[in-house]
Amino acid sequence: MTFQPNPGDGIVVNGTAYTVGQHPAAPGVAYAQAGRQGIVYQLIPVNGELHEAKALKVFFPKFRIPAMVYQSEHMGNYREIPGLQVSSREVLTPERNGDLIAEYPDLLYAVIMPWIHGCTWFDVISDQRNLGRSESLMLAKALAAIGSSMEQRGLAHCDLSAPNVMLPFFSEVKLPEGAAAVELVDVEQMYSPKMDRPDVLLAGSPGYAAHRTVHSGLWSAYADRFAGAVIIAEMLGWSDPAIVNRAWGESYFDQHEMQTPCERYFLLKKSLGQRWGTRISDLFGRAWDSQDLSSCPTFGEWLIALSSVSEEEVVEEAPAAAATAAAAAQEDDSDESGSERSREVPADIMASLGIEPGTREVNDNVVGRLFHQARDLEKAGNLSGALEIFRSAYHFVKKDSPLEVELAAAIQGLEEQLRPAEESPNKGIKALLSSRKFMLSTAAAIVILAGSAITVNQILAEKAESRQMDAQRLAEQQAQEKEEAARKQEEEAQKQQEEAAKKEAEANKAEEERLKAEEAKKAEEAELARKEQEKSELQAKYDKQAKYEAYLASLEEKKKKQALQEKYDNQAKYEAYLAQLEEKKKRQAQEEAAAKAEAERQAQARAAQQAQAAQLQKQRSQNVVELVALYNKAYNAQVAGNKDRAKNAAREFIALYNKDKSYYKTVGKMSSRLNNLQQFISDDSHWIPKL
Repeated sequence: MTFQPNPGDGIVVNGTAYTVGQHPAAPGVAYAQAGRQGIVYQLIPVNGELHEAKALKVFFPKFRIPAMVYQSEHMGNYREIPGLQVSSREVLTPERNGDLIAEYPDLLYAVIMPWIHGCTWFDVISDQRNLGRSESLMLAKALAAIGSSMEQRGLAHCDLSAPNVMLPFFSEVKLPEGAAAVELVDVEQMYSPKMDRPDVLLAGSPGYAAHRTVHSGLWSAYADRFAGAVIIAEMLGWSDPAIVNRAWGESYFDQHEMQTPCERYFLLKKSLGQRWGTRISDLFGRAWDSQDLSSCPTFGEWLIALSSVSEEEVVEEAPAAAATAAAAAQEDDSDESGSERSREVPADIMASLGIEPGTREVNDNVVGRLFHQARDLEKAGNLSGALEIFRSAYHFVKKDSPLEVELAAAIQGLEEQLRPAEESPNKGIKALLSSRKFMLSTAAAIVILAGSAITVNQILAEKAESRQMDAQRLAEQQAQEKEEAARKQEEEAQKQQEEAAKKEAEANKAEEERLKAEEAKKAEEAELARKEQEKSELQAKYDKQAKYEAYLASLEEKKKKQALQEKYDNQAKYEAYLAQLEEKKKRQAQEEAAAKAEAERQAQARAAQQAQAAQLQKQRSQNVVELVALYNKAYNAQVAGNKDRAKNAAREFIALYNKDKSYYKTVGKMSSRLNNLQQFISDDSHWIPKL
């Protein structure tokens, strides 16, 4: 029998009586939550408080793993860690719970653990619920503290995401004093050096999984760092209405945006810097730009940074407008007024990049991402947007670098495409006539023409020679500067490569030593387990031999008693036979008459039974037609958007089905229809398939 309880149904697990809880938002439906590995039901103790409720997790067949017993016993050592209350687990096994599993085979290797009251972080995001500053800080610190405690023991959740982060802080049930504000659930994938690798690994949840991570599955001590950084940033950002309104949906980021220079990243990083300080935004930037999980900040770093943050609102002063005006005036007087480098990048773009206005300090990765983003806009046909991003990136590149040349060429090409060809000559002439240099040179020419022809020629010759020498010196100086810059750039690149190679070698060596230690420890544990198993097998053989000898002795004694009893029984039977023989003759005539009457009665009964069976089959056929009609009625109502009507049809279907469910589950796809309608009643977002 499948385990599909109704609210109020009783169940006894390990000697404790429970009743199945009722869903608060759906009266008449069991309180159940579906996940990727199974369904969790709420069990309320018959003799206990509501905060003592338990969660019964019934796994799908793929995840019913016998090793869950050893894993749960090992995880019990971590029940005292704040936030890991669900580590206190009991697994239902055939040895301890045979009768219950025989009645409900779905409960094989099911787990019973504490029920965590409150909503999930997923619920907060989906409802676009704004948090206060103190609430955001408290939740972020609680999650960082849980992650730090786990990292210190070499543990990792390995599927950290919004649905798996519970918030008892918002629970309407009165909880015991000292209850954690944040709890983690779905810990079946937990990593520990003392536990074996699970047979089935998850690759992380959308909106929290790094795209640079191996997608075959997460199972390491570093598995939580990136997802934890994203959730902590979300918790801090949820005190900013601008961040809440820009959320993608079920998470702040869309999975396709992960670790890309997207708008949501710049907006969240800017908000973290303004509201919580540059230290917090830098930690988030490190995680976002990381190439692997081990490069992400530890939870301990997050906890230290959050502990130094004040609950009072931080107001960041805006950059002075005078600096922008001064930069604009300097640009007008410069000899290279046409250069794009002298342009000041808009303050909002610089703030989104995490750069103080007026500086050129920026991570090379940011420039590279801006370059590729501009190329994507150019391919999409958004030339003006691409030009603005190219200009922003050009402000931060090193002078005379290859990237500067490429950016300058891209800017020039886009300007030529955006500027109409017929306006270029006129615009250049107007700019020349209105420039200060042109007016000064015109006045000088008039003065020179007023002198003698010889003086004019001498002056022109001297100026031409002077300009030639200046140009030559300038060219030599630029060549030397380019060579020096190239040499420094090459030396810096070589130094970075050497440092990277050194760090990689040290990391590889540390990893090899750790793996060797783990293998040695596993080998030692395997040897101890083998010896213990041999000992238990030998003891089992001795016990079996003793039981067999006792069985032989009892069997011999039983044979003797049985032979004597058979002798007495045969004598009694013979005497009874003689007495019954006379009685038999007398009754024979009566029995023959009774047999004839009985034959007639049985014939009549068979005829009545056949008629009743035909009537039952006819009624069943009519009910099958009605069940199909009710299912189609629920499907059509859901398609039409009338969920109440669809639920009424679904309940009528279930009521009619339960009247003769042993027969209807053998008819066609009737069981599949029942399961779909039950899921729809539990969760009206479930779409009823057309069968």
